[in-house]
Amino acid sequence: MNRLWKLIALEFSLEFRQKNALAGTFIYVLATVFVSYLAFRRIVDVPTWNALFWIIMLFAAVNAVARSFMQEGSGVRLHYYFLASPLGVVFSRILYNSMLLLSIGLISLGAFHVFLGGNIQDMPGFLLGLLLGSLGLASILTMTSAIASRAGNSPTLMAILSFPVLIPFLMVLIRYSKNAIDGIAWTVNGSYALVMAALTGLVYALTYILFPYLWRD
Repeated sequence: MNRLWKLIALEFSLEFRQKNALAGTFIYVLATVFVSYLAFRRIVDVPTWNALFWIIMLFAAVNAVARSFMQEGSGVRLHYYFLASPLGVVFSRILYNSMLLLSIGLISLGAFHVFLGGNIQDMPGFLLGLLLGSLGLASILTMTSAIASRAGNSPTLMAILSFPVLIPFLMVLIRYSKNAIDGIAWTVNGSYALVMAALTGLVYALTYILFPYLWRD
């Protein structure tokens, strides 16, 4: 755990050395919300508000997480190979990306309320969905970024690999968050949260099993 937190701290240090990329992601989110405001002014339809929120989150997540492995050269990977265990490397990046996506989601949520309005009946439930969504998106996209980095650093390959896994996760996530906005009781909406947690746990398990082989390749 000590090495894991050191690797997470290293990820933060490296990210803040490239402030332009991090700032670009946040500017992208704010600019997209503002353009949506110019187009819609206020969105009173809950499914539209919810779908637009997660579309922006998805593209911001792909843009932010794609850099996890695809920006590294062979020398950097060799350095990490002797510095830390493969599981430490991949899980530190998943946790870092989860925190990054959660920050993006909170900023996006604030911008939505300022520009587009919105009345979330179950705010704690929606924030729980944002947390589970950040963990799930980070785990899926980090693993596919690692695979794509071994195949020529192709962003197209990353999109193709992540698409079949992202679709079922996003379907459950969008349904859960819509129910939270409508104030549906936890006895009904809790099952969707459990499905999201199970899908995220499955990705974590596959990462635990497969990434060491990928790392040694």
